[in-house]
Amino acid sequence: MASDPMIEANEKKETASSSSNDDSRINTLVTPKSEVVKPAGPLPPPNGGLTAWLQVAGGFVIFFNTWGLINTFAVFQTYYESGALFSESSSNISWIGSIQGFLLQLTGIVAGPIYDRGYLRLLLLLGSFMVVFGYMMLSLCHEYWQALLAQAICVGIGSGLLFTPTVSLLPTWFSSHIGLAVGIASSGSSLGGVMYPIVLYRLIGPIGFPWAVRTVAFIAVGTLIIPVIVMKQRIKPPKPRALIDWSAFTDAPYITFALTILIVFIGNSVLIFYISYYPINKGFTNSSLGFYMVAIFNAASIFGRIAPNAVSDRIGVFNTFVPMALILSITVFCMLGVTNTAGMVVEAVVTGFSSGVIVALPPVCFAMLTKNKALIGTRIGQGFAIAGLGLLIGGPSAGAILGTAEPLNWTGLWVYGGVTIAVAGFILIAVRIMKAGPKLMVKA
Repeated sequence: MASDPMIEANEKKETASSSSNDDSRINTLVTPKSEVVKPAGPLPPPNGGLTAWLQVAGGFVIFFNTWGLINTFAVFQTYYESGALFSESSSNISWIGSIQGFLLQLTGIVAGPIYDRGYLRLLLLLGSFMVVFGYMMLSLCHEYWQALLAQAICVGIGSGLLFTPTVSLLPTWFSSHIGLAVGIASSGSSLGGVMYPIVLYRLIGPIGFPWAVRTVAFIAVGTLIIPVIVMKQRIKPPKPRALIDWSAFTDAPYITFALTILIVFIGNSVLIFYISYYPINKGFTNSSLGFYMVAIFNAASIFGRIAPNAVSDRIGVFNTFVPMALILSITVFCMLGVTNTAGMVVEAVVTGFSSGVIVALPPVCFAMLTKNKALIGTRIGQGFAIAGLGLLIGGPSAGAILGTAEPLNWTGLWVYGGVTIAVAGFILIAVRIMKAGPKLMVKA
């Protein structure tokens, strides 16, 4: 029987269609799935949100218990000068605060790379322990060398393990609000500089120096639980990096800025160490109000840390830092004109506000000068290690200028502080030009 041509044609089409579908299914099975393209670098900062602001809260507490205790050293200086615990010269006593401040910065050489490797919580736990342990040991001290080991070395290293990770962490969570975020966090040092001097002054008389210092340690251990719980590292480098970023030493704006902060820390340490002892020695205030000068100075610096940093988000960090440093220099020179209690209180307020930027803005500047954000911990740690030499030099050199024989050389002391801060201010102008050029109306 002859086959129908139409039926044969349909059968061929069905066979071809079936074969095509089978090939399509086979190709679908064989073809590999396209890989998801991952971004080359870290995602941009969230620049807000609950988690980001919790980092600021944790940073506030860390500044409270690191720089806040450094800002309290004027009370320790004045107490040690009284000879109640041991007898040493003003210059020797200031070595305690200078080494404490220096180690806070120097430890960044180690803490920064450890942070970059992802060990934030380890740094927070170890640093918190050393700060609390150091003050507990200080409460048992009766000799100068014992206080040097406990307060200067143990607390100084512990503070450095806390401070460097904090200023490395915050820039990874914020972009356009970074100045405000660091300003709010750093204002914790001012609040610590208000509360701790009052705690010490009010308790040394009734319960004695040992239990007053233990109270400080109890406050520290209670508050340092907060950053251990809430702080979270957002960016980790893809592989471990060297402890030192040698390229930073050939980065002209970066290394010049680090040396500038070294110089400005020398002048600022004059204020931190002697704002309390000066009015007492000169007879402008009684000993009670003299102790409270530290609290007044640090209370004013709360606003000096937040307001300029908020402004820096709009006009630029260097455009804010330069005028504030020069204003601080002028206010230090004005110490020479103080003759009474009212003048001293005004000076404490004005210098306190102006000095706020000295701690609040450098972390933002170092972050701005670091292009590779995965290196931010290393770069900030190195920068502050260099700058920390200013704290090591400032206190003892100021004490040497002041002398030991009455009348003390207060004129030389305040001129020394004012000149160093002024020199730093003019070098900051050069850094600003290196970064953004000579045009004034440029955010830098």
